[in-house]
Amino acid sequence: MTESPSATSTRPISPYERRTAEVHEWDPRSAEVAGRIAELVRRRLPDLVIEHIGSTAVRGLPGKGIIDLSVEVEPAEIPGIVETLYDLGFQPQPGPDPWPPTRPMLVGSVQHEGTEFRIHFHVQPTGGDFGRDIAFRNALRDEPELFGQYRDLKVGITHGGAVDGFRYTHSKTAWILGVYRRLGFSAPAIVPPAFIGIIGGGQLGRMVAIAARQLGYRIAILDPDPECPAAPVADRVELGRYDDIEAARRMADGCAVVTYELEHVPSEIVAALDNGHLPIRPGVYALKMSQDRLAERRFVEANGGVVAPWREVSSAEDIRVAAGELGYPVRLKAATGGYDGRGQVRLESDADIDAVLAAPPPTLGFGDRPMLLERELPFEAELSVVVGRAVDGVTSAFPIARNVHDRGILVRSVVPAGVSEAVEAAAAELAASLATGMGLVGILTVELFLMPDGSLIVNELAPRVHNSGHWSIEAAATSQFEQHVRAICGLPLGPTALRVPAAATVNLLGSGVPRAAVLAGMPEALAVADAHLHLYDKRTVFERRKMGHVTALGEDAEAALARADRAAGNLHWTGGSNGV
Repeated sequence: MTESPSATSTRPISPYERRTAEVHEWDPRSAEVAGRIAELVRRRLPDLVIEHIGSTAVRGLPGKGIIDLSVEVEPAEIPGIVETLYDLGFQPQPGPDPWPPTRPMLVGSVQHEGTEFRIHFHVQPTGGDFGRDIAFRNALRDEPELFGQYRDLKVGITHGGAVDGFRYTHSKTAWILGVYRRLGFSAPAIVPPAFIGIIGGGQLGRMVAIAARQLGYRIAILDPDPECPAAPVADRVELGRYDDIEAARRMADGCAVVTYELEHVPSEIVAALDNGHLPIRPGVYALKMSQDRLAERRFVEANGGVVAPWREVSSAEDIRVAAGELGYPVRLKAATGGYDGRGQVRLESDADIDAVLAAPPPTLGFGDRPMLLERELPFEAELSVVVGRAVDGVTSAFPIARNVHDRGILVRSVVPAGVSEAVEAAAAELAASLATGMGLVGILTVELFLMPDGSLIVNELAPRVHNSGHWSIEAAATSQFEQHVRAICGLPLGPTALRVPAAATVNLLGSGVPRAAVLAGMPEALAVADAHLHLYDKRTVFERRKMGHVTALGEDAEAALARADRAAGNLHWTGGSNGV
């Protein structure tokens, strides 16, 4: 699609500014502005039918005050219409999650009677959401009770102040989709034997695929390794790097929905698949946000969460100044690319800074990207909460897990976590809030620090199934993997309560030099009562590689962990020391 030309004073549409969402009283001038813009466009495109939709099209309905206009055209006409709108001064949609080019939304603004009115101009392909949007507008105009519900919902989300625009939009999802269903515009669920595409064929992709196969779905995988863990349970494996757009398109061909098992997939790959017809879930925005620690911290703070005190730094001098403000010890983290403890280092004094930045080979370096510096917190426990969010905006959290990490890698998770009901409820509410704020569909995992005063600090977000939820396969009414499949396919979420008093997971890490993975001790491990072994079918073992996990059940958390440790202690890969 042609790029937007730069705005000039001769164009009637002025630039657009993305802002936080505030709910204002309805402005009667909205209809005048909508008519003015529609007439302006029809001078260039006289046959175009332009509808005024959204809250400003409903007399008396409060909202953000944005003028939403929409047209429905044949797909082949979209590029030409967009070109004309650009020529009038409209611009591409800003922000990290724009509408796809197959159904674009352009933006702009105009001055009217001394007031700036922002404009969203939707260009919808035939058979898209145009008819649904008109029906929703008309229902709001004709049904006072519906009007009142929507008014109260909007005001309740903002509480009279400003909120993040994405949060405002996604907080309305469940209610709006309920109205759509009543109006006859409910999107059907994706049902077997449809294909689910998974970007990434590691152990998480494998376990998602197993859950999907149990429900009758077919599986396509994109992975560079023909012997990746998910390959034996997939119907198709497309070989290609995660930055190979053409390979991703081949994998997605014939799929009804695409998901990803890791957040380190280049966002360009997901954006290339987001053509307006193929759902990409948990979502493009969720992926982009979680790939950048700086963006992630800003998102959490904008959506009601608390993070450790932090600074964005771009030089050694920045680090010195920021560390002086935050107080040592601090952690310096690469903004992108780090996981399992990689891409970060602990600094205890100014003397550490130059040594860390100059270490050969450099483990961290600025390049052209800033880094994150944050205060190290004296937390009481590491927790995580896994929450599912369905297409209709309904959320359901799993019980909190208490976790233990070793050099950045999760080694143990236990449920129940041994925290108060208040902490459990606060964590579930926070996770649901964050999932809603990013418009996620699928599973979100929120890693937390429990502070001595009982407060919760967000450490990391992962828009995917997670190691700390592996216990759910045996111990929850619905596993996190089945829940993810249910969510991305538009099915109802399953119950998440524990089916047993307690469960514990111990991850199996490899040791020693790279070699063929030959497991020893399996009979002895499986002789432990209520212990369940999951191997990831990785053909090569090496130091600290995740090779599998053991989940054990018990009458309490201590008993479950003892059983899991006992079973895992019997396992090792020949040619090296014990793998746990």
